[in-house]
Amino acid sequence: MSSAIARLRACALASAAAAFISPANAQSALQSTLPSVTVDAPQQRRDASARPLRHAARSAPARTAHVPAAPVQAAAGEGGGARAALAVLSAQQALKEINNTPGGVALVPAAAYRNSTVANTIKDILDYVPGVFAQPKWGDDTRLSIRGSGLSRNFHLRGIQLYMDGIPINTSDGYGDFQEVDPTAYKYVEVYKGGNALQFGANSLGGAINFVTPTGRDPNPNGASFDFGAFNTRRLQVNAGGANGPWDGFVTAATQASGGFRDHSFGSSNKLSANVGYQISPDVETRFYLNANEVRQRIPGSVDRTTALTSPTTAAPVNVTNDWQRNIDTVRIANKTTIRLDDVKLEFGAFGVDRHLMHPIFQWLDYRYRDYGGFAKLTDDRVIGGFRNRFVAGVNILNGSIDAQQFVNIGGFKGTQTSSLRQTPENYSAFAENSFYFLPKVAFVAGTQYLFAVRDQHVNFSTNGDLNGRSSFSLWSPKTGLLWQVDPSWQVFGNVSRSAEVPSFGESVSPNFLNPSLPNIPFFSIKPQTATTYEIGTRMKRPDYAWEVTLYRSEIDNELLCLYSAFGNCNVTNANKTVHQGIEAGAGAAIFRDIFVGGPTPDKIWLNIAYTLNDFRFDNDPVFGNNQLPGAPRHFVRAELLYKHPTGLYVGPNLEWVPQAYFVDSANTLMTSAYAIWGLKAGFDNGGPVSGYIEARNIANKAYIASASIIDRANAASPLFEPGTGRAIYAGLRYRW
Repeated sequence: MSSAIARLRACALASAAAAFISPANAQSALQSTLPSVTVDAPQQRRDASARPLRHAARSAPARTAHVPAAPVQAAAGEGGGARAALAVLSAQQALKEINNTPGGVALVPAAAYRNSTVANTIKDILDYVPGVFAQPKWGDDTRLSIRGSGLSRNFHLRGIQLYMDGIPINTSDGYGDFQEVDPTAYKYVEVYKGGNALQFGANSLGGAINFVTPTGRDPNPNGASFDFGAFNTRRLQVNAGGANGPWDGFVTAATQASGGFRDHSFGSSNKLSANVGYQISPDVETRFYLNANEVRQRIPGSVDRTTALTSPTTAAPVNVTNDWQRNIDTVRIANKTTIRLDDVKLEFGAFGVDRHLMHPIFQWLDYRYRDYGGFAKLTDDRVIGGFRNRFVAGVNILNGSIDAQQFVNIGGFKGTQTSSLRQTPENYSAFAENSFYFLPKVAFVAGTQYLFAVRDQHVNFSTNGDLNGRSSFSLWSPKTGLLWQVDPSWQVFGNVSRSAEVPSFGESVSPNFLNPSLPNIPFFSIKPQTATTYEIGTRMKRPDYAWEVTLYRSEIDNELLCLYSAFGNCNVTNANKTVHQGIEAGAGAAIFRDIFVGGPTPDKIWLNIAYTLNDFRFDNDPVFGNNQLPGAPRHFVRAELLYKHPTGLYVGPNLEWVPQAYFVDSANTLMTSAYAIWGLKAGFDNGGPVSGYIEARNIANKAYIASASIIDRANAASPLFEPGTGRAIYAGLRYRW
């Protein structure tokens, strides 16, 4: 596997070096913004000049009789000329598409982070998306939660489904890893919160995140970048692409290494993503995808609160003694075919994933995941009887097998085998959603998703108390809402949705010799988590200001939470009733203009802020009453103030603020600490071939707790805390053509 990835990386480097240099005409990433939010009818129609005239004339009169028909074309600087990719939308198209959702969604273009930060982790992508809590643990690993999802998952990820070009990153039993996410590889990232991720077959409280890579038809597909900085961090990234008639292709590769802020946190990775498309006709395209990753990461572990705040670089002693690591090799292949027939767009495809997890922790875990599946989606957007109607339906299949082998961990080496399991998860979902514009600017939206899932485990051998078992789930998740397009750049929305999260094989509670009083709750006795979410909100995007505000309340049954503990770790089972509610607010504005430069392109001081209020509680629980749920801050603020000069120069400070400590246990006895850290960045990016930045983080070198694992009942010695990174300076240079 390692040699194959190395050969792929070498090919990508050679392709980039051989590419022909041409001038770049893209607008400045920091001075231009996405176009105004506009939902036009219909969205699938291309420019008439790019299709036969007989198609263009077929239904145009019916469209223009009601709502001005604005064909979705490639944005300026996107689309690669006369032919545009069908399977991969431009950022402008994707923004219009995602804003057909009457709920909390976001689109983050690469220009928002790629050229002005070190872009090491998923946190760098999602920092300014309100409602998203993304905090580093070590290496690429991050504690990620949307609307309080997966708070009890102290390792890996649960409650949010990750996709790359619509292809699942999560395993078929639901858990996810961040090591396979390469922030340098994407043209934009889509965030669907909660039940708003219905179209992906997502069935969780947190929703879905989709990372979208460029194609050979995007502008300036060739480039190289070099980033370096604190803790011996260095990264080399290259990308190359182009189009020739019906063919196009794109490849990006990155190699990265860092010594890490904490002891025993060295990590390195090699990552590659590529796609090749062929347009059979102007309305039919098939595209093949390849993604490969090789990740090697030491794990410093969680420590007690005092250590985290007084000696933050210190690793947990057991992690050093037994050389705890998380190493992953992955190869993911897929095909997606897109067919467009007037007002109808059909997408279908299949994928396969081979993932090898080599994970020395309390035992030496050697897991092989083989996941596979397929998907189909139909979108029909037309005027019927004088009214616009948008219908979306599809199916998703995600199945797999897990060969789970565990051994005694002896200083990072395999010892005697302790278990051998064969786990078989299956997931089949179907969804349909219809948006009927009973007024030209107001749509009634109704939809539902059905999920059938299976979790089956066969024990070949075990000294760990593993049991044979099988569970199956049949779940409906309906949704209804309203979407009001107040004007071309302003929307108001509201919806009621249901979500359902099927447990993974990791959820269970087992007695042990340290705590024989624990109940015996095997994985096949864990119930699915279901939630009903009510949300209302509004969003606006105009050239000099933008904002979004969403209020939501989720009433949850059987939330997967930590109610018991053993060995100091969380054991997950079902709580009775819980409530997650909060406010998600974000804004950006040019608060000052024409400071030193006037005219049509003045200089500006731009304020960007994201605020999240989290109110997560038990609801009259027989043990924990109405206690706060542990694991996430009540308030989280991210803010940035940038001076932007029309030449492409920018400079300004930023702030991350958690004004109130939060609990780390369900009994509400132990808390983190409040903190505020600030940084500064400066750089140059005018949309031309060269851009560069320098960024300082946590300039005051404050010791703080970035994230925390949770438990049912904690004490002062509980090792639950992950210290935040100390003072760090990074710099980078990028050349593109």
